[in-house]
Amino acid sequence: MTYQAFYQNSQTQPIQFWEKQAKAIDWFTFPEHILSRDKDGLARWYEGGQLNTCYLALDYHIKNGRADQTALIYDSPVTNTKAQYTYKELLLETAKFAGVLKELGVQKGDRVIIYMPMIPQVVFAMLACARLGAVHSVVFGGFAAHELAIRIDDAQPKVVLAASGGIEINKIIPYKPIIDAALEEAKHQPSACVVFQREFLKAEMQDGRDYDWAKLLATASPANYVPVNATDPLYILYTSGTTGQPKGIVRDNGGHAVAMHYSMKNVYGAKPGEVFWAASDVGWVVGHSYIVYAPLMYGSTTVLFEGKPIKTPDAGTFWRMIQEYQVKVFFTAPTAFRAIKKEDPTGQLKAAYDTTSLDYLFLAGERTDIATLNWCEQMLQVPVIDHWWQTESGHPMICNMTGIEVSSIKPGSVGQVVAGFEIDILNEAGQIVPPNEEGIVAIKYPLPPGCLPNLWQDTDRFKSAYLSQFNGYYFAGDGGYKDQDGYFYITGRIDDIINVAGHRLSTAEMEEVVASHPAVAECAVIGVADELKGQIPVGFFVLKSGVDTSEAQIEKELIKMVRETIGPVAAFKRAVSVERLPKTRSGKILRKVMRAIADKVSFNPPSTIEDRSVLEDLRILMKAKNIGKKKY
Repeated sequence: MTYQAFYQNSQTQPIQFWEKQAKAIDWFTFPEHILSRDKDGLARWYEGGQLNTCYLALDYHIKNGRADQTALIYDSPVTNTKAQYTYKELLLETAKFAGVLKELGVQKGDRVIIYMPMIPQVVFAMLACARLGAVHSVVFGGFAAHELAIRIDDAQPKVVLAASGGIEINKIIPYKPIIDAALEEAKHQPSACVVFQREFLKAEMQDGRDYDWAKLLATASPANYVPVNATDPLYILYTSGTTGQPKGIVRDNGGHAVAMHYSMKNVYGAKPGEVFWAASDVGWVVGHSYIVYAPLMYGSTTVLFEGKPIKTPDAGTFWRMIQEYQVKVFFTAPTAFRAIKKEDPTGQLKAAYDTTSLDYLFLAGERTDIATLNWCEQMLQVPVIDHWWQTESGHPMICNMTGIEVSSIKPGSVGQVVAGFEIDILNEAGQIVPPNEEGIVAIKYPLPPGCLPNLWQDTDRFKSAYLSQFNGYYFAGDGGYKDQDGYFYITGRIDDIINVAGHRLSTAEMEEVVASHPAVAECAVIGVADELKGQIPVGFFVLKSGVDTSEAQIEKELIKMVRETIGPVAAFKRAVSVERLPKTRSGKILRKVMRAIADKVSFNPPSTIEDRSVLEDLRILMKAKNIGKKKY
């Protein structure tokens, strides 16, 4: 079937289309309704169906002949450790840890916060929660105590799971002090904190609250899977919000399972039994979807990589991984290859490895510049496919569907709409714009299975953030355009979310931190184009009168404050003193114009600007400070 025929079928008969996709997974009870509405009028998929996500990822495959196939490959160049687990072995580890959680009182519907690095135990923990019908919320290990505390108070977990620490290239990061500080700040207190002690760092334990992972595991009895409703939540994943308060993206069990299986086959062209590698982190949506759940539910072999594209030990580590594990489909962020290209521009390290096992390279998480795409094609000699999706969608929305038909790749484009989605480019009045005219990316509601059905205990915010801008559409928050052939081009965020090396971060949240400095009168944080990370945050602050502290000292203090409050993942390393910030006459800071000046793109100053001279002052300052100099 051609892509056009497949896509058309998803549009003309959506209920039958998604019913057919649902039949590809093993339900305990097949859904009574394919699509329905809940009491709030929100779309829900597969109501009346019962299943268990962990069963689909493990037990099902063991029953159907994959017990001895490798399920999980762990490769950690930062600790010189490698391990592999068959489906049978992964089930044993998962069921035993589910027994640990069960002994701690974790039941269906309870929440569990997971704060761990890229080690096998994080996979055991996620699957164990799913096995019991508990709702996990993985928090990226780079987030600071304050961010963790916010998530603890929102999710109200019964248990927190942690490792004693992680490693960033060659730097040891203790996790336990961050957890202790977060629990001290949080109003909600979990009944237990279970810590996996790593060999290179032993955490100090608090009597009565903290438990040693290995000791609990030694006496645990394996727990069986618990049937859950399709509409029951599987996990909460917090993403940056424009207010600074993170949004708890909910993923349900039924729609998620169908979407994961569907996308592995039809979008990524993967095959059961082959090696699928997503070089991301389980703290992000890519790690949830394409390190843990989708490959395992599809019967593939998945890779858990605890390292970086460079310096672990060098810029050849990705090539080594592809050769060593015979990776067939590889998925990562463009930042990774920009870093490799910077270290080894001519690909000399690539020559030492045979990567002919690879069929496809997929890039996502941020805009893929054409130079990086062309370099990857030259290195790998396979189709390099940029594609677009979000934490909210959980799986691709726009992509070349390689499992259906390998269509022409247009450099700079993220491809065509994935079957099941209907996407338009709208102007601010909500009208569809002509081809090649830039506008706002909007997805027809109801969204397909696997996308967020709601926010965690915040229906009002879900409706206001995503459904109120345009009637009948989900508001994606990105701008872009569609060409005459139906190929989409994403131009960037239209709000204050920036994309730092594939990580969505809120500049509003950073501004709150900067503004809290006693010497700062007002401030703005914008995302500036960067040749390596895609975007980096840069702060601009106006000092209060009478402050005699040097600009360099204040910049140093602001960087420290952002790092301590949000974490090193924010990559906040520049803060510049300015006399004035550009504003409208009503007092709104012109952040979009500031970004345009930094990125050296043309813009029309709004008619409501208070003083145009401030823009020239800002341009001169940015040039003098080399802000925005590096741009891909």
